[in-house]
Amino acid sequence: MINLFKIKGQKKEEAASAAGKAPVKKQSAGELRLHKDISELNLPKTTSISFPNGKDDLMNFEITIRPDEGYYMGGTFVFTFQVSPSYPHDPPKVKCKTKVYHPNIDLEGNVCLNILREDWKPVLNINTVIYGLNLLFTQPNDEDPLNHEAAVVLRDNPKMFEANVKRAMAGGYVGQHYFQRCA
Repeated sequence: MINLFKIKGQKKEEAASAAGKAPVKKQSAGELRLHKDISELNLPKTTSISFPNGKDDLMNFEITIRPDEGYYMGGTFVFTFQVSPSYPHDPPKVKCKTKVYHPNIDLEGNVCLNILREDWKPVLNINTVIYGLNLLFTQPNDEDPLNHEAAVVLRDNPKMFEANVKRAMAGGYVGQHYFQRCA
């Protein structure tokens, strides 16, 4: 059976190519939704967005968070976002590029945020994830940790936790782990 739509599409591409125009790449539903989400971003003043691969690659971007309150005040933390074409049905993959002493971010940069896992719903968006990341810095959660050691210290000795965060952000060792300066 002849697929008329496919033939019609090929004819359009050939005509555009003959006219010297680059073929138009069809955007996935995920790219269209992400474009909408990014255009409607309402970032907190402590947060910025950048596109290391250029504006043509919306599916990979970075968010920089500079908390202005709490344990992490004065630090700079960079997160990478990788968004799949099946977004918003699948959550973005988020990693912290900045090594940080935090109960909800492990030393490899994996982030424990419920909306990036079991509580993700397609009605959520990039703005929601960014607000969730900001919340991790103002209200670290010792009840659902990835870094169990940091969670225990936060729960049992908040003053020591604060000293460990300051030491890590200034560039130094906390236990056996070295942290680059991020403040």
